[in-house]
Amino acid sequence: MDILQKIIATKREELALLKSKKPSLRQALLDSETGIIAEFKRRSPSKGWIKEDGQADTIPLSYQMNGAAALSILTDEQYFGGSDDFIRIARQSGVTLPILYKNFVIDEAQLYAAALCGASAVLLIAACLSMQQCSVLLNKAHELGLEVLLEMHSEAELEYAALGPDLCGINNRNLGSFVTDVENSFRLAELLPKDAVKVSESGISNPDTVKALRQAGFNGFLIGENFMKTANPGLALHDFISQLNH
Repeated sequence: MDILQKIIATKREELALLKSKKPSLRQALLDSETGIIAEFKRRSPSKGWIKEDGQADTIPLSYQMNGAAALSILTDEQYFGGSDDFIRIARQSGVTLPILYKNFVIDEAQLYAAALCGASAVLLIAACLSMQQCSVLLNKAHELGLEVLLEMHSEAELEYAALGPDLCGINNRNLGSFVTDVENSFRLAELLPKDAVKVSESGISNPDTVKALRQAGFNGFLIGENFMKTANPGLALHDFISQLNH
């Protein structure tokens, strides 16, 4: 075998790895007693820096060690202080949990980026996409071995659930005003397909809220700011889970 043939053989192995099934976010939530998706989020458009010095090689791994069911990592740079490299760094630090690629995905190129950096799932936001665009991106994500968390935040957007995403998310934050109201999850939960794996996102800061959401049929709870604003996000997650279990 000459050098070119060796290189091509290696490329085929790399592509197979790229398209292989990643750790399943859906299954992780179904198997977990807490369902907490702990988020690595350094900044927000409405609040500015939450933890400007937050390190991707320590906080995500600390979340894993302290009982997270899965992780979410913000990769938008301008508004959230994120980076695709944060997922890569988290993986290199030893994170094996499913990781959600959290960004405003509007093009297939971003799906390749998500798969390349080591994400298990991508967020698709109904408010950003037409039904047709969402369908195309969802199918492409599946081709690349990525699961899809489809985020909706109003009754009008619930029709997107018919596209058959792996997980259905209800965002409690209004994406225009950035005001949060957890009642949004309770209001929309019963309108989602009965067999949907449901995730409540944003504005969750109390273990009792998680208990109530679970009673309402939710499997996953995406929590970021509540942990990231503390001195030790992993320890904050540990304390939250301790309260949840009592």
